[in-house]
Amino acid sequence: PTGPAQCGRERRAGLGGRMDSGGDGGFFSRSRARGSDVVRLRKRKSVLYSASARAGDLVGENIYLVLLTITLRLLNCFLVQTSFVPDEYWQSLEVANYGYLTWEWTEGLRGYSYPLLFASIYKVLHLLQKDGVQLLIWVPRIVQALLSALADVKLYSLVRHLENAETAKWVYFCQLCSWFTWYCCTRTLTNTMETVLTIFALYYYPMDGTKKRSSIKYLTLVALAFIIRPTAVIPWMPLLFRHFLQEPKKINLILHNCVPVGLVTLGISLIIDRVFFGKWVLVQLNFVKFNVLQNLGSFYGSHPWHWYFTQGLPVVLGTHLPFFIHGCLHAPKRYHIFLVVVVWTVLVYSTLSHKEFRFIYPVLPFCMVFCGYSVKQLKTWKKSALSFLLLSKLLPALYTGLIHKRGPLDVMVHIQQLCNNSSSQSWVSVFVMMPCHSTPFYSYVHCPLRMRFLQCPPDLTENESYLDEAEQFYSEPLDWLKKEFYQDTLLPTHLVFFNILEQEISPFLVLNGYEKTATVFHTHVPQGRVGSHIYVYRRKLNHV
Repeated sequence: PTGPAQCGRERRAGLGGRMDSGGDGGFFSRSRARGSDVVRLRKRKSVLYSASARAGDLVGENIYLVLLTITLRLLNCFLVQTSFVPDEYWQSLEVANYGYLTWEWTEGLRGYSYPLLFASIYKVLHLLQKDGVQLLIWVPRIVQALLSALADVKLYSLVRHLENAETAKWVYFCQLCSWFTWYCCTRTLTNTMETVLTIFALYYYPMDGTKKRSSIKYLTLVALAFIIRPTAVIPWMPLLFRHFLQEPKKINLILHNCVPVGLVTLGISLIIDRVFFGKWVLVQLNFVKFNVLQNLGSFYGSHPWHWYFTQGLPVVLGTHLPFFIHGCLHAPKRYHIFLVVVVWTVLVYSTLSHKEFRFIYPVLPFCMVFCGYSVKQLKTWKKSALSFLLLSKLLPALYTGLIHKRGPLDVMVHIQQLCNNSSSQSWVSVFVMMPCHSTPFYSYVHCPLRMRFLQCPPDLTENESYLDEAEQFYSEPLDWLKKEFYQDTLLPTHLVFFNILEQEISPFLVLNGYEKTATVFHTHVPQGRVGSHIYVYRRKLNHV
């Protein structure tokens, strides 16, 4: 390798050579004698060098790359103002404060390790007396954005160590141009943290050509991902198996690395859950039992086995798909393990009835390696390809981040305004008549309003005639409302529902003196029970 010291030695050797050609003795002899000694260069104290070194200690890259990535992900954070899936609130932020706990927590299917991160953030804001509503909403998102930014830099570092700076540059570019990464990486989803930890673990994984290998570090990060979301182990199965086969000291790997890491991380998880559940609960076992062995996740929808191949992976990759295929065909042989990880993960998830785009989000960084290698291989069409990737990302990223499905967040801003008058909190009550968990709850309101939503826990008793509260409501909305609120004193002061429900329940609204106070846009493509707008109705004062 060449560096400042090496260049200095070459320049000094060249200077000595020219002096030697002049003859013997005197000045030339002394120069020749000094030329044979080790040259000690003055230590550089430049701000540029010292800043880069400090950044290298932190994330392994130049400080400017780190700052650029953080800036882009913070911009990413503030340009994503829509909702995606209920879990980004109900499995993290709602649990982190005094929010509502869904049936999954009462049944011990979820662990408190991930929500504890955000609970700590809330506590710090409280101690600093900065726990205003906007900070409580945005700071967890910002923290997630910063973690995703560091993961982006680690992905660049990994490829740079495996290949070279040029290949790493294009992988980094493809990662930033991924619309689905843009859409998900700042959300407080367990899948997002799973993806971040996967990238960090991959950086320390003993791949051929890497210098940063560390079995303890990568196994610890994999174990943490497993604690947060047990399915995180799926993409790591081929990598763990490969490591085991190539490891000459297999017994030491198991006894000195795998077993201690597993026991410590699982033990910490057990203690955390023991504190919050009030009893010993192995949530990872319950999670696998519910979703895999009993396959009860199909209660929330099912898809055909080929869905991930025909829809899931193509949508998640977007316009990166042709580059991914091209990269798979031309990438070096040592990257075949990454392709095995992608195919294996998609195949395993295909065996489960309930399927979602976000489930395969953790394999997206593996795909970006192939996409970056594909871009590097291009010659005449490289500029066109880069422009295509960048421009094709902008429209879906901005539309899904700023417009599509923004109603649930906007309507909760409207509900939160009811907290401004503390004297009204005692009599205000809100009923959200939407598909269950359509909106965030106390994590976006942060005041003790009386709120209610339609429940939809699955049937754990195998009762074939079972219908959850949401299903009962949508089967006969008007009759259900009349039966539920048979007394005038039970009526909520505010109703929240999609516009497609308005005509059907209008007799109930008129009879009980409700008037529309807000109309919130939601989506241009309403489907089923989800309308294009969300309405807020308030009961008139003379009826309260």
